[in-house]
Order: sequence, then C-alpha cells, then structure tokens
Amino acid sequence: MRVLFDHNIPAPLREHLTGHVVTEAAQRGWERLKNGDLLTVAEEGGFEALLTSDKNMYYQQNLVGRRIAIVVLGLGQWPAIRPHVQHVLEAVNAATPGSYKEVNIPYPPTRNTARDRDEQ
Repeated sequence: MRVLFDHNIPAPLREHLTGHVVTEAAQRGWERLKNGDLLTVAEEGGFEALLTSDKNMYYQQNLVGRRIAIVVLGLGQWPAIRPHVQHVLEAVNAATPGSYKEVNIPYPPTRNTARDRDEQ
C-alpha cells in the first residue's frame, strides 16, 4: 500500500511499516497544504492511506466519497508511538478505501523526579 505521512508523523515509524511504500508529505512539497487539499493531491498521486495525528480531520473535512484511507495517531511523538507500533501497523494493514481509523497512543508516563517528590 502507498502510505503518505503527514508532516506531524515521525520518520522513524516508516521503518516499521513493512510491506508498505511510505512517502513523507515534505518529500512531495505538500507539508504546507491544508487537510482538504492534502487529501485531494494524495488521492490524485495514487496514495491509498494517509497517516496523521490531526484528530480534527474527521470533523473538519467531508470524508464522504474519499478513496484514501485515513489513520489518525493519538500522539505524533516517536517516544510515545514506539511501544504501539504494532497497533499502527495493524490499522494500516486493515485500511480500506475511504476508511477512517484512530489509533490511541497514550501519553508516556512521566518520571517521578526529586522535585516532583518534594512537591507531593
């Protein structure tokens, strides 16, 4: 599957999407496009799925009739995504034309520093 990474998806994730051809929006000069325009050029460019962390896309865009699948990650930071790579891969593998899927990526636990302990 041809997968497009929105500008907010970390590049290291691409190595884990085995079996897929991944392109970053910036590689195409599309990093500044608004969501609707990005979806249109991605579809015209033959991409089958868009990975983004923009949770508002579902509410801001009319997705009816879209051919591109959209997979939304709950967070866009690599340290938070890394433990959930398998869930992302499963969502991409299950994507079908026009589908929309959100992958919950919880915030990583914070470290309890000495300063935190002093404030408790």
